[in-house]
Amino acid sequence: MSGIDVRGLGKRFGNRVAAEGLSFHVRPGEVFGLLGPNGAGKTTTVRMLTGLLSPSEGEAVVWGHRADREGESLRKVVGLLTEQPGLYDRLTARENLRFFMKLHELDEAKAWPRIRHYLARFGLADREEDPVGGFSKGMRQKLAIVRTLVHDPRVIFLDEPTSGLDPESARTVRDAVAELASEGRTIVLCSHNLAEVERLCERVAVVKRRLLLMGPVRELRRAGQSLDVRVEGEAERYRNVLATLPFAPNVLVEGMRLRVMLEDDAHAPDVLACLVGAGARVHSAVPAQRPLEEVYLDLLREGGA
Repeated sequence: MSGIDVRGLGKRFGNRVAAEGLSFHVRPGEVFGLLGPNGAGKTTTVRMLTGLLSPSEGEAVVWGHRADREGESLRKVVGLLTEQPGLYDRLTARENLRFFMKLHELDEAKAWPRIRHYLARFGLADREEDPVGGFSKGMRQKLAIVRTLVHDPRVIFLDEPTSGLDPESARTVRDAVAELASEGRTIVLCSHNLAEVERLCERVAVVKRRLLLMGPVRELRRAGQSLDVRVEGEAERYRNVLATLPFAPNVLVEGMRLRVMLEDDAHAPDVLACLVGAGARVHSAVPAQRPLEEVYLDLLREGGA
């Protein structure tokens, strides 16, 4: 079985529950977002999926390998980028990569041309012989990504892949992630940068020890639709009028602008009729989806409650 199939996965450390009852599937060629606050169990989940931790319950099959039983063979098909690069400062970039190639028992003569492609892709082709201790944080991060790809993994776990990168380098990484997915690889992205998640991921799962929600990014944002209205004068005076509408549970006000959260965008004409009836002169009204960040934060508040 390709991709990732997780069924009832959980992990306990003594009396502490790190994750419980997690079930989801990630398709081959998909960039899948695994989201949650610090301490939500994301790292524990990734460690179970890469065979580094044995689950307390449930099972996970990653690219045809049982994560709890086939750790050695599993690690041949998965790549893991941790939040800390974990490189050796006194070794050159090439020596670092050669070390990890040996760990994966690779033939250097066959693997090096492919690895040099990634070095060039990330702007490191002319820094192969430089000690990593002299690299900037962004350069170290890009080298760590190349290291993750040395054994040509079919499943790639990325934890904050653009951390410490300038905008241009971050875009290079995002383009590379999309390119890797187009090759049929399965990619799991853990990131607190939700704007980046919106750009890269088709679906996301939000966890807080348990699975709070999973679905396509587009549908999650559509569930949090709003109407942005610009009126003449101070918009604050219309807040109480809109608060009487049962289908508009929340209204945000900023200067001359109102953002009206809607349960259904079919009610947008009713909002405008209400404002006009209250004497408002409407300059513009634009339907808008809420950013994933807002949907995510609302979900965490509800999940925490």
